[in-house]
Amino acid sequence: MTETQHWHPVAAGDSVLAQPLAVRLLGEDLVLWRDDAGAAHAWPDQCPHRGARLSLGRVEAGRLECPYHGWQFAASGRCVHVPALPSFTPPATHCIRSFDVREAHGLVWVRLADGEADLPAFAAEADSRLRKLTCGPYVVETSAPRLVENFLDMSHFAFVHEGWLGSRGASAIDDYRVEETPTGLRATQCKAWQPQSNLHSTAPAQVEYTYEVTGPYTAVLTKIPEEGSVAVAGWRESIALFITPVEAERSVAWFRLAVADFDSPDGKLRAFQDTIFRQDQPVLESQRPKRLPLDLRAELHTSADRASSAYRRYLSRLGITFGAC
Repeated sequence: MTETQHWHPVAAGDSVLAQPLAVRLLGEDLVLWRDDAGAAHAWPDQCPHRGARLSLGRVEAGRLECPYHGWQFAASGRCVHVPALPSFTPPATHCIRSFDVREAHGLVWVRLADGEADLPAFAAEADSRLRKLTCGPYVVETSAPRLVENFLDMSHFAFVHEGWLGSRGASAIDDYRVEETPTGLRATQCKAWQPQSNLHSTAPAQVEYTYEVTGPYTAVLTKIPEEGSVAVAGWRESIALFITPVEAERSVAWFRLAVADFDSPDGKLRAFQDTIFRQDQPVLESQRPKRLPLDLRAELHTSADRASSAYRRYLSRLGITFGAC
């Protein structure tokens, strides 16, 4: 199954409003818009008449109107009105291609080709004991697989996130387990010593991580800190990384938080996530090649890299090539 047959996030759900929105996915320009019923649609951002960008147009009476000649397209993709010929009934061939669209985890997802893949799962989304919040978009000049590998990597905590998620004096990585799953892989028994593992940390703590890859460019982690090290009783959190593969070497990262915190302002929660990700970003953008090498002989590996090595093998099995080399 190719990357075009998988679901990818392209925008925050609340950013697709009354007017069309231009986005880019897998090197393709798309336009998102909502009809009168509130349903989201994704089409090529190119009018089939004379090639103008539909994202420069507007939504009129539940139809997307081209900015060039005012052609109007119904939610089905069929042209239903040509202003230059008011009495003309456009034939069925006067239409535009529609892509599959779904909304989940606070995001709009698009699939460019038919496939059997489900939307990436995020089990914590259904947990009413956890508050949900979307962070992003973060535009990153690197490939989507490099971002996922960084997300799965604990051995950089002591250096990239020193004083926050790691400490140079406690950089050793204990052995952990990695197993294949129907959607990718799961890494368990992952542990890290962290000075401040979350917004409400009151003391350094040993934190247990579980990672799960749920699609070519998506992954989820859960964090459980030592009891008594967090101001919020019963603290736990789950974080999903959802990536838009914009170009082979440019991506947009989204984080979906599920946390046991219903009191902190959105801005405070997002600020912590911003801080952690902005520490990663310059290192990610410095990596060469920007595309992730799937040949395990191309870069060096140790047992601490077990999860990322398994991720590379998973992409190879899927036949994923966008953002890989």
